[in-house]
Amino acid sequence: MAPTVVRDGKFRFFFFSREEERIHIHVAHPDGEAKFWLTPDVALAMSVGLSAQQLRDAQSVVESHIEEIKNAWDSHFKR
Repeated sequence: MAPTVVRDGKFRFFFFSREEERIHIHVAHPDGEAKFWLTPDVALAMSVGLSAQQLRDAQSVVESHIEEIKNAWDSHFKR
């Protein structure tokens, strides 16, 4: 299961139900994908196929929705 938390333009932000415990968000885009750690600060964990501009745009969306993402994570994992 991979619940979508945010959609913004061509970006889809989601997490997998059975993955590592450290809070993070995955980003899907027609051109590629990425993963961002959320703590202690928002930081790129990995990316494939996305340009530097697309990664900056994705990180900006993550930062602007950080509380929504964290709340969805806590709710989904019952924390």
